[in-house]
Amino acid sequence: MEKTEKQKMLAGELYLASDLELIAGRNFALRLLRKYNSTTEEQLEERSQILQELFGRVGQNINIMPPFQCDYGKNIYAGDRFYMNFGCVILDCNTVHIGDNVLCAPYVQIYTAYHPTDPDNRLSAKELAAPIRIGNNVWIGGGAIICPGVTIGDNTTIGAGSVVVKDIPANVVAAGNPCRVIRHL
Repeated sequence: MEKTEKQKMLAGELYLASDLELIAGRNFALRLLRKYNSTTEEQLEERSQILQELFGRVGQNINIMPPFQCDYGKNIYAGDRFYMNFGCVILDCNTVHIGDNVLCAPYVQIYTAYHPTDPDNRLSAKELAAPIRIGNNVWIGGGAIICPGVTIGDNTTIGAGSVVVKDIPANVVAAGNPCRVIRHL
């Protein structure tokens, strides 16, 4: 049996984002995000309920400051005590696993989605996505970009403005463009 476009997307294969099932998934997320981003600071319970409906998994005591954007939401698996500051984006065309005690400063961008580098493949309108995994006790500085397929180890700090294009091990401070280890803990 042939794979659906969603199955291809989650398998890291070329897929068509214009597929009706995928459009419906993004529209579902957009409706929930519109509600979430219009909540006030007093509506913490409503925010929690929306995230429960939006994400694949929501740990205890998570706090995402509006505005927040994502593609599907259902591919985001967030651990306990996850905090995202203002203006963060998660393009979750593939899975994003976020550990416990993860802190994201303003404007952190987490991108599982990318386009083929071959121009002929790019003209086909097909896209790609690779999973991202962020360990426990990670701090990601403001404006950092986490690229497709990256794993960040436990107890690691990613410096502000970093562009993380390859795996970063546990127990380090890493920064730069491209992001590299600058100190072991």
